[in-house]
Amino acid sequence: MTRLSASEVRERFADIYNQVAFTGERILVERHKKAGVAIVPVEDLELLERLTDHIDVKAALAALKEAEEVGTVSLEDFRRELGI
Repeated sequence: MTRLSASEVRERFADIYNQVAFTGERILVERHKKAGVAIVPVEDLELLERLTDHIDVKAALAALKEAEEVGTVSLEDFRRELGI
């Protein structure tokens, strides 16, 4: 992965845009020698979003399964347990 300073990215943005878009290269942008952001092809971003969605769905399904195993309590019973 190529590492570039933020100032270099500002100066060469059009070239870097084309480099990422057409070659699929990933660019790590640094400020004060510390990585801050990355410039990645849109295909990489779309894959990351699909993976995140998949992880979210798995977590939601696991939470539903846990709720089914534990059971549910009515709001009235819950309030009674809390004394409110």
